[in-house]
Amino acid sequence: MPKAKKLLVLQVDTGMDVRTIVSGIAGTFWANEVLGKRVTVLANLAPRVLRGVESQGMILMTETPEGKLIFVNPDTAHDTANGLKIG
Repeated sequence: MPKAKKLLVLQVDTGMDVRTIVSGIAGTFWANEVLGKRVTVLANLAPRVLRGVESQGMILMTETPEGKLIFVNPDTAHDTANGLKIG
């Protein structure tokens, strides 16, 4: 996102649709580190406008005990498809 040091604007294929998600991870990840990565998305949030861009979900993250930000990911040992629901 122009003029924002911590925000990335991402296009995420949820399996149901492709959503624009604005995420505050640019301080930790470069855009090319996120391309093609499977992520867990909270998709049932009301859209919010951040710096003029509508964000249509949230990428779930957690921190390691050392404070490093990491993605909450599906088990990549299995063939997971986009759009699987968390139950």
